[in-house]
Amino acid sequence: MKFLVDNQLPAALSRRLVELGHHSEHVAELGLDLSHDAEIWRRVSRDQSVLVTKDEDFVFLANRPGDTGCLIWVRMGNCRKGPLLDAFERSLPTLEAAFSAGQRIVEIVGP
Repeated sequence: MKFLVDNQLPAALSRRLVELGHHSEHVAELGLDLSHDAEIWRRVSRDQSVLVTKDEDFVFLANRPGDTGCLIWVRMGNCRKGPLLDAFERSLPTLEAAFSAGQRIVEIVGP
């Protein structure tokens, strides 16, 4: 899978996804860290990647009629990097299966 990690999440998440065998970039690596949500969403849709974000605004963009982008909505409160990375590693098989089954929005909910 191909991921784009949004600003509210650490670049370490993108690096962990790469370590786990996926293509992943952080918005800051692409110079998109100051971009509007719509621009980031167009990029994700165009590149057929999955946006990883905590920003609820992307849920609204993903739910527009005819939209094709995919989203992982991280619904974990503020937490340290380690628990976040662990949660993603544990959830990755479920996330992959959900997207393979045609889901476009998948939530990761933390404690």
